[in-house]
Amino acid sequence: MRDDDGEDFLPIELGPVSNGEYDPVPMSAVGAETTRRTREVIDERARRLGMSRRSFLRTSMASAVMLLTLDACTSEERASRGKPTGGRLNVPKTTTTEPSPPLTDFVMDAQTHFLDFIEHPDALDFGSSFPQSACGDADSRLCFSIDHYLEELFLRSDTDIAVVSAIPIPPETNALTIDDMQRARRIAERLCEEERILVHGQALPTYGPLDAQLAAMDTLVAEHRIAAWKVYTHAPGRGWYFDDHEAGLPQVGNAFLDKVREAGPSIVNVHKGLAGGSRFASPVDIGPAAIAHPDISIVVYHSGYEASYREGPYDPDGRGIDRFVRSLRDAGVQPGTNVYAELGSTWYLLMRDLDAAAHALGKLLTAVGPDNILWGTDSIWYGSPQSQIDAFRAFEITPEYQERYSYPALTDEVKQKILGTNAARLYGVEPVSTTCEFDVADIAAARVALPPRPAAYGPRTAAAVRSLAREHGWIGF
Repeated sequence: MRDDDGEDFLPIELGPVSNGEYDPVPMSAVGAETTRRTREVIDERARRLGMSRRSFLRTSMASAVMLLTLDACTSEERASRGKPTGGRLNVPKTTTTEPSPPLTDFVMDAQTHFLDFIEHPDALDFGSSFPQSACGDADSRLCFSIDHYLEELFLRSDTDIAVVSAIPIPPETNALTIDDMQRARRIAERLCEEERILVHGQALPTYGPLDAQLAAMDTLVAEHRIAAWKVYTHAPGRGWYFDDHEAGLPQVGNAFLDKVREAGPSIVNVHKGLAGGSRFASPVDIGPAAIAHPDISIVVYHSGYEASYREGPYDPDGRGIDRFVRSLRDAGVQPGTNVYAELGSTWYLLMRDLDAAAHALGKLLTAVGPDNILWGTDSIWYGSPQSQIDAFRAFEITPEYQERYSYPALTDEVKQKILGTNAARLYGVEPVSTTCEFDVADIAAARVALPPRPAAYGPRTAAAVRSLAREHGWIGF
């Protein structure tokens, strides 16, 4: 069925889609049946309420219909195989015919991104094939702009505060620089009349001489207000590990973490998992590094999750999140200490497989504790994060799985910690209680109101150019 404008869409995407860091996962039989039934129910509900299909899709009722249908299809599939129920979506049926009142729980997204090709027209075309490319702009690259980012995060979802995180591209070809992040932060501040965006500083320990990269971290801290650091141990440059456990690889991990301690802030976000099979994206180094650097908070983006591996009960020889859990257990890292698990893209993939979701969250709750799991969505790659928020609010780990696998309950209190208060505590910010409301047209006005800046940022003397070339090993000088 198509909406009034001929577009075929539903409130939650269950089909094959990726953030560019893993092969899209094919739609499951449960997903296909959920999609089929949801189309029928949405048409029926819209007619009953005297609404157009398009108007109904704009309401919370549409999401409730799809979540309730996904739960029903999952239950039927389990029953057909005689399997126990592990995860479920608790969605009251009344929410499919009556709009839900706005919720006041605090949501802080610890992993978001955008790309500013207006400022960087020649930057690497990262994300050109992402789902967000269908936003309607003639130039699909503009779908990732600051304007769309602010719209998707703050107008089309319940997100209250967002952290903009660096992407694995060197500065010369990057469409998400620290200046771009700070510009988005200032625009959001004007729109919301309070701080709503935090930014990460990008560190590249193996991209050029180590001394130069560590010195660049000092410069970054001196010139920008960063809330934490972001690194990729598998890119760019040569692969490396936090704990320097493998001879023959760049021994930069401990030096980097020592510099974090010295320069501050003492929060490091590292991509682990979802990396096309790169061994350097394995979380094997997290436990030893956490023990060796107990005063540094290590946030494990994606929690070691792998899209090609279905999460089940903990297996010390397993893949995915099991690798992360084993690294912590083998090193003796206790729950609630200095290691945090983050859910960007992980929850997006898990929420369509409810039993795998129960295992994944149950293992993380046990390994790092309910105070050390951070909400993240990897948006803007998936458009608005609202469907992820809705699914997480409704999700429960069943008593049967709690008893069988000793998983903690995912209570409303624990969900609120994960959705926002854990990240707020880690980053030292106060949860906000007011909704950031603005019109899309207001973004352009906020841009105009920004203070003037230099027309160019590059080095201004020949000596500075040659110094930069020596530090980065550039040729031609």
